Amino acid sequence: MLKKIKEKFKSSYMVQNYMKIYPYVKPYWVRALLAVLITIPIGSLDAVIAWALKPYMDVVMVEKSTSATAYIPLLIIFFSLIQSMLNYTATYLNTWVGRRITNDLKEDLYKKLLHYDAHFFDTTTSGDVQFRFNNDVEAACSGLLANLKLFTTRVFSSISLIFVLFYNSWQLAIVAVIVLGCALFPLTRVRKKLKELMEKSVYAGGNIATHYNETYSGNRVITSYNLYDYQYGRFKDNMRMIFKIGMKMVQRTGLLSPMMHFIVSLGIALVIWLGSYLIVHHEITSGNFVSFIAALIMLYNPIKSIGNNYNSVQMSLMAMERVFALLAAQPAILNRENAVKLDGVNKVIEYKNVWFEYIKDKPILKGVNLKVKVGQTIALVGNSGGGKSTFVNLLPRFYDIRDGQILIDGVDIRDMDLYSLRDKIAIVFQDNFLFAGTIRENILLGRHDATPEQINRAVKSACLEEFVNSLDDGLDTEIGERGVLLSGGQKQRIAIARAFIKDAPIVILDEATSALDNKSEAIVQQAIENLMNDRTVFVIAHRLSTVKNADKIVVINNGEIVESGTHKQLLEKENSIYAALYKTQLK
Repeated sequence: MLKKIKEKFKSSYMVQNYMKIYPYVKPYWVRALLAVLITIPIGSLDAVIAWALKPYMDVVMVEKSTSATAYIPLLIIFFSLIQSMLNYTATYLNTWVGRRITNDLKEDLYKKLLHYDAHFFDTTTSGDVQFRFNNDVEAACSGLLANLKLFTTRVFSSISLIFVLFYNSWQLAIVAVIVLGCALFPLTRVRKKLKELMEKSVYAGGNIATHYNETYSGNRVITSYNLYDYQYGRFKDNMRMIFKIGMKMVQRTGLLSPMMHFIVSLGIALVIWLGSYLIVHHEITSGNFVSFIAALIMLYNPIKSIGNNYNSVQMSLMAMERVFALLAAQPAILNRENAVKLDGVNKVIEYKNVWFEYIKDKPILKGVNLKVKVGQTIALVGNSGGGKSTFVNLLPRFYDIRDGQILIDGVDIRDMDLYSLRDKIAIVFQDNFLFAGTIRENILLGRHDATPEQINRAVKSACLEEFVNSLDDGLDTEIGERGVLLSGGQKQRIAIARAFIKDAPIVILDEATSALDNKSEAIVQQAIENLMNDRTVFVIAHRLSTVKNADKIVVINNGEIVESGTHKQLLEKENSIYAALYKTQLK
């Protein structure tokens, strides 16, 4: 029997959550334990006032003696003062521990987020990330720790008050405890009804955060296309959804408090009826009865309003469940055991019968084969959506292939240490992300320990020198969030300077000039040519005039390599797809 009770306690939903959070509490266990221990006298002192009423009523009200009038009120004031001071101390310690645990959890979750694969970010909105990795931690920690303090305080308060009840009258105490059990029983039936609604609430909350993020990032599109009503309508629909979910929660839990209030009031009525009978028959004194009623009201009052807090308690528990589900989840792309460190790229990069798909059974690349010698420049061209960007994104393992192999010097990249693999690859995207801060800070992301000479060389090679010299603060100029204060060409050149600083043997250029005007393109193209020297380069180009000098041009259409060769060879080839594309662009 004892074993079954123990197993049931361990399988308890709340206990499981507190067991999961324990490793985060452990570093601060002294303060956490002290915060819990302080709740013992806080709760227990509730009984002092109720207990003190018995001698006060029996001596003063019944016996008409004033001997107790002095010390009992002073005793109540003294214990209330101690209780208030202890309450403040417990709140401070609880908050301190709570904030430290919250920070530790957020740090671990953020570290986890940094290592998630590209597919996760392709399929998850920014609002969902913010909600799950930040808001859930706040809700879980603040809610659970506040409820822990409330729970322990109420437990010790209830124990001491129940002791007072039995001290004054065991008959009345039995009635009170039975009523207490009846009042708490409905709480055990509500959680399952709430879970689905709370999951919908989290989803809707994530959508709201996404709306704010999109409004911030897409403000110029909204303005230029007069999307005010459209965006407002989408936002309003989500707010209506949240309203409906909130009202359904009230429908499912709103009866809790009124029901508990009725049951508790019924218990008080039963106690008054039975207490009157016991007083008349001299089984208890008036002091016993008043003391009992005071203890009973102090015990029952929190119960009457507990239904109002139940939603927030369950939200905290479910948020904690989601937080630990994230911590337990493993990113799809990880180092294998005994991963090999990639020290350099010496001979060849080979794609060997590579198949890849984003969606099951809908391949993007179909049995692709390609050998690239070190030092070669490979241009990838072809129809939009044909798989060019996917082809190069597989090399740094943004995604893992379905079948086949990608080899560097004969070693499968899946057997390589991820950090060392990506350290050997520099990428310049079509739309490069710049972080809020200065030009210097964004360039140094390529290598934090770069010397001033290396920085200056990168700036010069990226054709940034003239632009930087025109700025009052030079490299220390703030560029705004996402580089909003810069032109497209300036952003690209900073990204190229970042790639220069990294000095990786493999360079990937993913349509790095396609979004630029002719003047900016000419400057950036010169910077790119500087970057390509003495490196193995993969170039994805929309404008075919920029890849004429590539060692090999590979045409990828619908996930397959349909032809390859030099610019001259492909122009001379009969029925050449590349030649047709090139002539079309010339026209």
